[in-house]
Amino acid sequence: MRLGILAGAFVTAWYAIGAFGRPYNFFDMKIYHGAVVWWASGHDLYAYSAPDTGLGFTYPPFAGVLMLPMSKVPFGGAAWINVVASLIALAVVMWALMGPIARRYGWSRWFAVGLTVAAAAATEPVRETLGYGQINLLLFLLIMADLVALRWRARTSAGFLPTGGSLVRFIRGGSWAGVGIGLAASIKLTPALFVVYLIVTKQWRAAFTAMATAVGVSAATFMVAGKDSAAYFLRVIWETERVGAADMTPNQSLAGVLARLYDTTEAPTLLWMSFALLVFALGLSRAARAHADGDELTAFVLVGLTANVISPISWSHHLVFVIPAILVLADAAMRRRDASRGLESGRRLTRRGLTPSAGMGGLAPLRTPIWFPALTGLRHASAAVAVYLLFVISPIWPYEHQLPEFSHYEDGLWGALMENSLALALIILVATLPWRPGAEPAFYPERFRIDRRAIRQQQQQIHQR
Repeated sequence: MRLGILAGAFVTAWYAIGAFGRPYNFFDMKIYHGAVVWWASGHDLYAYSAPDTGLGFTYPPFAGVLMLPMSKVPFGGAAWINVVASLIALAVVMWALMGPIARRYGWSRWFAVGLTVAAAAATEPVRETLGYGQINLLLFLLIMADLVALRWRARTSAGFLPTGGSLVRFIRGGSWAGVGIGLAASIKLTPALFVVYLIVTKQWRAAFTAMATAVGVSAATFMVAGKDSAAYFLRVIWETERVGAADMTPNQSLAGVLARLYDTTEAPTLLWMSFALLVFALGLSRAARAHADGDELTAFVLVGLTANVISPISWSHHLVFVIPAILVLADAAMRRRDASRGLESGRRLTRRGLTPSAGMGGLAPLRTPIWFPALTGLRHASAAVAVYLLFVISPIWPYEHQLPEFSHYEDGLWGALMENSLALALIILVATLPWRPGAEPAFYPERFRIDRRAIRQQQQQIHQR
């Protein structure tokens, strides 16, 4: 039965991709593959120009080093290897994200992961990543691996010591938290905002690990590709025209919105910087609050969405953090629904002159009546469904326009709204995404910490006996 449901989910996702996606031919993979073949033959990496489009390699040189083995593989093989690796990365991330939710509701974890992978595959960021041969899901895995590492390290710090061999204890101890973010920032610059977040939330060890990792791999890359490293950091990084014009429809960042609203190829610099700074402060402050309340997942999501909004260029395939944002909205709806049932139960007991006991979940007497308990959580559930459908349908493409041939107001205000719809949704999520206090803490408050020395002494006493 479950296998049939999963098969139906993947078939539905396939039809959704066909209905709302675009023709895909691994456009970006052609550039990556051509660039590393060119580089491997002795040419300068950043001098490469694709035959049909004239586009070149834009990532830091460390990304080129990682992609260099592709030069030994035919283009088609490299493209499909990336598709398989990206789907595996998505499944691993979903396994980590759905674990706490599945345990809380008693769901089968593999079944929940299968459904969410199928649902995510139909969304704009995932299907564009796979169809273009992009690396966003691999970077997503690196960043979310640090979320898992923070959870594990927090449990170890609280006294829950991992068991197993030395390698297993090291991995489960989570002391490597920050390595994933450091690697991701060395491959692409925007994940560096997570380092700022770690500093703001005073997660010093993870922040220093991330910075040391980024500096270390960049220095190692300079040792093997010094000329290309110097070219990137001294020249290429400032050549924004290599990426594309800000007003291009797939650029769903704040800069893209402003450029299209002003109907120019570039966003007004001062206006963009002012609003970007405001979104930066809002996103980081809300992420810090979510962290302080014990919801590290929502904190990471807010940072990822903020990076998409303030980046000068955020193509629609970059927006992978909308996937966990939908999970957060759905989980918030279910939590509120469960809370309303508990409070309603407490109200009934109070009417009978009884006090809800700790054995009944520690319910407190309801002071505010719930007039429509069936509707509790509806706001967040509706938001989750709306955001999901928006990113599946992706209404930006029917209203795609390109200056100077066509104005971005060619289809009126409705067309302009649709062309900017994904970016506007990101900005709204940064401002309103709820967090769930105590949902998935990657830390333990001091009052819950356990004396590790006392635990070791108890273990030694048991061993001696």
